[in-house]
Amino acid sequence: MRALGLLLWVAVAVAMMVPLLRRGPTGRRPAVLDELVKDPVCHTYVVRSRAVARGRPADPIYFCSADCARRYAGPVGL
Repeated sequence: MRALGLLLWVAVAVAMMVPLLRRGPTGRRPAVLDELVKDPVCHTYVVRSRAVARGRPADPIYFCSADCARRYAGPVGL
């Protein structure tokens, strides 16, 4: 009987620890990885959250820097 009680206690403890172990060292869940976008001027890839976006909000063009955004010779109106 004691072995069964101990086994049940271990199962409950493991079930409570699994969500904590899946989280990162800060206690938060890991962030979703950001998508890489290609700069049309210098052809480098940059993380979308750090890119400079220009153009229409529905269809932006992403650049690695403000300098590349200024040098872009794309469609008129950007």
